[in-house]
Amino acid sequence: MLKKTTYVVFFLLVFTLQFAVAAPQHPLDLAGDIQGAPYRILVPQNWNGTLLLYAHGYRDKADHPGEIENRAADVAPSAALEPVLLAQGYALAGSAYRDNGWAVHEGIEDMKNLALFFRHRVGNPHNTILWGVSMGTVISFASMERYSDLYNGALCACAVGAGASQSWDSAGDLALAYDALFGMPHSWGTPGDVRDDLDFESEVQPKLLSEVNNPANFPKFEFIRLVVGTPGRGINPPAPPAFYPGWLFTDMFFSTEARAELERRAGGPVVQNLNRHYNLTAEEKAYLVSLGVPAPVIENWLVTLNAGRTISAPFYTRDYLRRNADYTGRIESPVLTLHTLYDPLVTVSQEREYAETVAAANRSNLLYQTYTNGNGHCNFTGEQLVTSVNAINNWVVNRTRPTAANFPTALGFLPDSFVPPPMNQP
Repeated sequence: MLKKTTYVVFFLLVFTLQFAVAAPQHPLDLAGDIQGAPYRILVPQNWNGTLLLYAHGYRDKADHPGEIENRAADVAPSAALEPVLLAQGYALAGSAYRDNGWAVHEGIEDMKNLALFFRHRVGNPHNTILWGVSMGTVISFASMERYSDLYNGALCACAVGAGASQSWDSAGDLALAYDALFGMPHSWGTPGDVRDDLDFESEVQPKLLSEVNNPANFPKFEFIRLVVGTPGRGINPPAPPAFYPGWLFTDMFFSTEARAELERRAGGPVVQNLNRHYNLTAEEKAYLVSLGVPAPVIENWLVTLNAGRTISAPFYTRDYLRRNADYTGRIESPVLTLHTLYDPLVTVSQEREYAETVAAANRSNLLYQTYTNGNGHCNFTGEQLVTSVNAINNWVVNRTRPTAANFPTALGFLPDSFVPPPMNQP
């Protein structure tokens, strides 16, 4: 009996020692590749049990001469946030995805693979929180619906809340308005179907620069901005400070070169505008008149745009957009969204669309939305991002839904009374 007991104790001791040797030691810094997707993992010594899984935004695909692919596996929106979050005990992980461009399908799978790899290589987190920005929010929103058993919460910043279909249709609206007032060269394609290898830097940007450098064109660009709803109807009829002309170059890149890359993925044109009604409010028209645009000219521009409501796309390309990705709103875990007031690319009005989608699925109790007075796409301060991370973590860990008190105006958050306007279209 003594020998048997001694053998069992010896076996348990050896097993424990083997496990101790095999277990990863913290702090931990891992990097590698999972099915073609570069990844990085950082785990602090004082890991609090929460894994922040970062989904980066859109990256331009190097599909023209002189362009270089960004394949960095970032674990946060900026490197400066890494030590701050690690010091608070968070484990950080991020994937570069298998591809650049509108790699939503790849991103959803690559983030799932990274979450599973973390469990296998590091250990099971108490909670896994997706953290997406810009296009990364499309990946995050869709992942929360498709893999609810894997993720315990999500923080979506500068969120594409309207989904892919409606968001890309807005890019088509911009192309149509630009074509109506300035003319789109035939070599670019058409407002509904851009040339599949169109290059923004060498073809689109030079034309825009020459037009922007003519001060007489400012009222035309303001008409375009207002009719497509940038940064959001009812927020500010004049261009916000430091908004022009930056918004134009950002948005036109996505309406041209980025859309061309998407069309290659989808196998054809993706936007349509059959359900549009292009219009301006009385306040917006008065603003344009104050810039020297006669009222009849404004009306003629609107007539021209509405005559162009003939753009449609094949079913299979629209289905590609729907899958990559529109949302059902059927989330199972908490989602916190964060948006700047003056976002030129993904307007704050998209938050209203997402709230309505979630409400239609009877999941509003799992959504909290907060806003900042920031000017620019994803232009948040480090304090705002860390505050939001802590808020979603507290919600997930302690089941305590955030309140306005979690987002003080002293840090640039808007009062809880702010309600984003609806999108201009449809």
